[in-house]
Amino acid sequence: MNEMLRAAIVALALPAALLAGRSAWAAELSTEQVLAVLGAASPSKPADLAGKDLSDLDLSGLDFRGANLRGASFFGSKLVQANLRGAKLEGANLNGAWLMGTDFTGADLTRASLLSVVILGGSVKKMPIFKDANMRGVKMIADLPGADLSGADFSDAMVGVNIKNQGMGQMRTDLSNANLSKAVLAGADFNRSLMTFCNLGGANLRGANFYRVKLGGADLTGADVTGANFTEADLEGTVFRDVKGFGDAIGLDQATNASSIRR
Repeated sequence: MNEMLRAAIVALALPAALLAGRSAWAAELSTEQVLAVLGAASPSKPADLAGKDLSDLDLSGLDFRGANLRGASFFGSKLVQANLRGAKLEGANLNGAWLMGTDFTGADLTRASLLSVVILGGSVKKMPIFKDANMRGVKMIADLPGADLSGADFSDAMVGVNIKNQGMGQMRTDLSNANLSKAVLAGADFNRSLMTFCNLGGANLRGANFYRVKLGGADLTGADVTGANFTEADLEGTVFRDVKGFGDAIGLDQATNASSIRR
């Protein structure tokens, strides 16, 4: 599938509520103006694009390291292979953004929105990186099979399906084979997500919601599952070796294939 067709499909998949938040006008800055701001930045004075509407711009390959992007809108923008390591993206709008190969290592994405982001398709086949990123309270629906999210903090995040929104109800996050080792998922909602063969070793899963999540073959070795909800989750071959709080987990008696849990 070519990039233009995929982008059109993503735009159609976005609910009207998301599209309503998009500016009816062009982005505040051009790509050239963004380049000028980044070019004038220094380690002691990072680029400041907080609150700017940068929707639909092609910002592929640009260096946003450490930049202040709080509340900025990247709706539908191309950030392919952009460097956002350590960037401040609290409350940023990344809905429909193109994130192939984008590096968010150590970035602060607190309460950011990453709904219907474009990950697959086009010439770049690399997954985005969210290693050690702050994803607290983030809203995300994305295909991230095999992605590196190790050490990321998803506390209180909404990654699962919002059943109140019929448009989003037809979509779900794919974290199959993803690396979430030592990540924090405390209080996060991953309901109905695909997490088969996911690495959750040593992760903090306290109070996380895994309702109807596909966790077949996932490795939870050493994880803390205290209060985690596994009701109707598929646990075929899921590894619970040396987990903490197993007796305080919820819904294991209502999980699918619970008898095949490996401990």
